[in-house]
Amino acid sequence: MRLFVQWVRQHEKLSLLFLSFVIPAAIMAAYFCYRGMGPFGKSTLLTVDLGQQYVDFFAYFRHTLLSHPSGFFYTFQKALGGEMFGVWTYYLMSPFNFILLLFPDKSLPSAIFWITVLKYGAAGLSFAWLLMKTKVQKHLPVLAFSTSYALMGWMIANQLNLMWLDAVIILPLIVWGIIQLVDTGKIRTYVGWLTALLIINYYMAYMVCIFAGLFFLWYWLSQSHSGKAARSSLLRFISGSLLAAGISAVTLLPTWYSLGISKNQYTQTDWSAKFEYFPPKMLAKFFLGSFNFNQMPKGTPNLFIGSLMVLGAIFYFLQNNHSRRTKWLALAVTAILALSLCFEPLDLLWHGMQFPIWYPYRFSFIVSFWLIWLAANALQPEFTPTLKQLIVPILICMGTVLYVWVNVNHFSFLSQNQILIGTLLLVAAFCLIALPNKQPWFYQTAFVLFAVIEMTSSAATSLNRISYVTKPEFQNYQQVLASQSAKVTDHDSGWYRMTPTFMRTKNDPLSGQFNGGSVFSSTLEKDMPTFMGAMGNPDGDGFVTYTNGTLLSDSLFNMKYVIDRQTNSGTLGSNIVNPVSTRADLTDYQRVRKDGLISTYRNPYALPIGFLASNKIRTLDNTTKDPTQYQANLWASLTGNPQDEHLFSAQNFDHVIFQNVKQQTKLTGAILQKNNLIKPGMITFNFTPKTNDAYYLTLGSNLNDDNVSINLNNHPLAQYPTYRNTIVVNIADHQKGKPVKLQLTLKKSTLWLQNFTLYQFNNQQFITGQKKLAASPLKITQHSQSSLTGSTNVKPKSATLMTTIPYSKGWHITVDGHSTKPVKVAGIFTALKLQHGYHTIHFKYWPPMLNTGLIITLVSLGICYFTIYKQRRND
Repeated sequence: MRLFVQWVRQHEKLSLLFLSFVIPAAIMAAYFCYRGMGPFGKSTLLTVDLGQQYVDFFAYFRHTLLSHPSGFFYTFQKALGGEMFGVWTYYLMSPFNFILLLFPDKSLPSAIFWITVLKYGAAGLSFAWLLMKTKVQKHLPVLAFSTSYALMGWMIANQLNLMWLDAVIILPLIVWGIIQLVDTGKIRTYVGWLTALLIINYYMAYMVCIFAGLFFLWYWLSQSHSGKAARSSLLRFISGSLLAAGISAVTLLPTWYSLGISKNQYTQTDWSAKFEYFPPKMLAKFFLGSFNFNQMPKGTPNLFIGSLMVLGAIFYFLQNNHSRRTKWLALAVTAILALSLCFEPLDLLWHGMQFPIWYPYRFSFIVSFWLIWLAANALQPEFTPTLKQLIVPILICMGTVLYVWVNVNHFSFLSQNQILIGTLLLVAAFCLIALPNKQPWFYQTAFVLFAVIEMTSSAATSLNRISYVTKPEFQNYQQVLASQSAKVTDHDSGWYRMTPTFMRTKNDPLSGQFNGGSVFSSTLEKDMPTFMGAMGNPDGDGFVTYTNGTLLSDSLFNMKYVIDRQTNSGTLGSNIVNPVSTRADLTDYQRVRKDGLISTYRNPYALPIGFLASNKIRTLDNTTKDPTQYQANLWASLTGNPQDEHLFSAQNFDHVIFQNVKQQTKLTGAILQKNNLIKPGMITFNFTPKTNDAYYLTLGSNLNDDNVSINLNNHPLAQYPTYRNTIVVNIADHQKGKPVKLQLTLKKSTLWLQNFTLYQFNNQQFITGQKKLAASPLKITQHSQSSLTGSTNVKPKSATLMTTIPYSKGWHITVDGHSTKPVKVAGIFTALKLQHGYHTIHFKYWPPMLNTGLIITLVSLGICYFTIYKQRRND
């Protein structure tokens, strides 16, 4: 060990930087290997959003860069279609993502393994670089601080949010840029790294920008500059910040537009000046392993940084080698950060005026950085605390341990053993810091090992509580989805959509490379869930799932193919291919392929992406909350036939059997109550279809998996489990004279039959309308993800070309070479007013505000070049 330390000292700077990267990377790689993750076992790092959302975006990243560049700005694989600029700038702009190009789709978990490990290492490297450049720390102890930073509680809790980790890596470099700016007047480092973060992830950059302002004020006001020099530093900081924003305008402005039609629609305007929880509760997060799954949706900030760092941050305020002004300013910054972790208005400000959905206090990595920075400034080799200086941290630590111990039952992520271990670690940390001679190599080694062991133990304890997707679960499903979609696209090169009746994630179309109807994205346009929810499909803020299609919606959306999995047991387990749709109406479609349990059906009623329709669609005001009536109204406005408003007709059940449930005469809207709370409560609905039409059942959002289990003909009803609006479920088709049994089992003492209604669909009338609309199609001659060209013949004096292209200002449309302004219809789709004659129509998507952003970026780069050129001439 001594020889190793001597070698390190001979090549100190390089070796310390190397070790600051290797130590956290090796620790996490070893842990992942122990868990059998990545390329080394049968598990993966896929969990929660990483497994349900991001991995599909990574697949889309590969497909776009390697084979389908037209999908960079827009894709029809995002729900019914949507812009992708916001997806890129939030999820995919990290340079680490180029590693994804080295792996095939089925090996994406291995790529994620390496990206995660490298980001851990890069975080340690950047913090070590900051400490060494500022000379705040030297020699081996640098590794204790860099490892504590790289493995802090926030990183462990958020390693699944891969796109956020770049902010942790770049933050120390931005801080180094601020220090350079104040000390030397040079702004290049600050502007360069702030620009990089704004481009890589604008969301985390926003939080870092707030902290950059706080850090600048602390460092700037702490310096003893003259008035002119101080003003010059302030102007440089402001101009540098604006310059960074200007250089990154090429991504920021189109993203700003994207947010305006998606995420910003949910901006919180109703808040109150209150504490979100009892503030001392956050103290529990300073104990080892203070994280579990329950902390993801709603928890307290992740603040674990290790005992040495916590004590160091406290000692900073008790030392005499920092000026009184510097310490008071540091205390003010600390107070603002601490208040932000529990005071609602400040918390809301850090999150861009939107309360996070899952993963609360996303900015707490900044608090951890600040505390470790203070500790690094305090724990110098020459520092030995006096007895007086020891009293305050001892009292604080004793109070914290006592409070957490008494309330341990209120912290699901803590056990008494963890508190005892944490207390012992605090005592050991006190002893290390209190030792008078900190120069010998063995002390420095012990200091580093103590931090490494504590941070490693905490990481392992926390991650051991999280479950992950296995490699077979991911790869087997990807193989099924990719092979089935490829068999369709290889056979049919036209423009259409298709939908499976099974799902692994809502982003299956992005990974499976097909135009679908589902997506899960924070940047989903708000119009999409509003419309899809009204049509009777599950939706939410940021997601839609096309799992509840009808004959009508399949036709309208050009769902030309449906891929179905038989529900009987077979070689593919339900954990691999999970049915989420009940589609008895597939009997109206033509089965074109059967591959084991998987069958592919072609929809003969699928309308093209564009067709001539009645002008009534342009004035449709569809406000009904009944999804069947919503669909019928939309269809009638397209066909121009008022009779089509009655395509769905309500039906009665033939007889109903109540078991341990009080009988009701009126079912829809009834509140069912158990007679005996201990025994199961069940209600059975029976009916025999009198025609071969399709029959649909509407279910209100209360009739979900939490409240009731539903069986159809003695088999569990396949249905996506959560929905906030009334959905439409197909329960019979071509079953004339065959009894249908629907059984509801109450999971609670009462059940509200919200919007529970049986409907008969008029198949023949629907087919008549479909033929009318299909008779005047937009014939597609060229198509990509962001452009379409087609032709149509308008026989009447004028008509409306209806398309199922979601409306966006990014669509630029020409008719016979002349620019045409589209019309937004049904609250979501793009339509055109056409005159009599034969027309060639071209659709091209270009992100709004991209040109403006590009001009600002070029001007800003020109200013940078001129400034650098001028400085060099002066030098």
